[in-house]
Amino acid sequence: MSIIEKLERNERLEYEDAIKLYDLDLFTLATYANKIRINRHGKKTYFNINRHINPTNICKDVCQFCAYSASRKNPHQYTMTHEEILDIVKNSSKNNIKEVHIVSAHNPHTGLQWYMDVFKKIKENFPNIHVKALTAAEIHFLSTEYKLSYEQIINMMIEHGIDSMPGGGAEIFDEQVRKRICGGKVTSEQWLNIHKLWHQKGRKSNATMLFGHVEDRNHRIDHMLRLRKLQDETGGFNAFIPLVYQTENNYLKVKETLTGQEILKTYAIARILLDNIPNIKAYWATSTVKLALIAQEFGANDVDGTIEKEAIQSAAGASSANGIAQMEFVDLIKNSGFIPVERDSIYNELKTW
Repeated sequence: MSIIEKLERNERLEYEDAIKLYDLDLFTLATYANKIRINRHGKKTYFNINRHINPTNICKDVCQFCAYSASRKNPHQYTMTHEEILDIVKNSSKNNIKEVHIVSAHNPHTGLQWYMDVFKKIKENFPNIHVKALTAAEIHFLSTEYKLSYEQIINMMIEHGIDSMPGGGAEIFDEQVRKRICGGKVTSEQWLNIHKLWHQKGRKSNATMLFGHVEDRNHRIDHMLRLRKLQDETGGFNAFIPLVYQTENNYLKVKETLTGQEILKTYAIARILLDNIPNIKAYWATSTVKLALIAQEFGANDVDGTIEKEAIQSAAGASSANGIAQMEFVDLIKNSGFIPVERDSIYNELKTW
């Protein structure tokens, strides 16, 4: 049976068929991905009003693709105080944010309680704001640094007010690629196990994939299928977020960026393969706003949020440092032919324009 016949029959594709999807032309992929998107979400495009906070850039790990860490090319080390972080949340709360998204470097000097106390303080002072914090890579770092199990760290996270986990640190699951781009960081199996443990606590998380660096198409397919397998077990992933690699200020020295066609193909393939993950997010901070909106025709149904401030992707060349205003988001989505829907962090719909 041909790949087109299997798509027509809406069959679940395994690796041998999935890798063939990249051989299809862009508009054929769009047809099938958009059909799935429309069946699930109609013309709705989700976003949230959120604030990214990156509390420290001092990092114990050495990732070749990272432009944020102060241990590499960035000489400007910083670590925010709890008071500075709380002031940011206080100011952002005036903009009616629903979520703080807190990820940063693996700082060996702050102490485990420094992390936990700030989450507790945010929750105590702003109980209605959803706290999304600590990637699986950060959890692995804290577990290793303080000789605690993943489950012990996860229990502490819940006790101190973290509501959901972001999907960062996944990069590409293939271990040979990981060895080159982020050797020494959390392994693929550890990343998956951490999310599995989180899901077993009844909590939700996201999943990412960093693509467009030294990986091949087959690595992307393998990555998505591993996520699909875990989702079959736990059902805990809210969204899959393909992150487009940013080329500036890091050690990978990738000179050629992906074409828009290759990026859109990857979004479409993700929508086709990940039949059990409800949302595909075109994270505008890495793909650009324009391409994120185009991606809504290729299977994506989310563009992330207003962000306000962002330091990790922008350090590598993304134009996300100062976020996007809420009504600008609404107008951009409308003008692209979609229905803007503000959501909360676990995809409850809050307002439709």
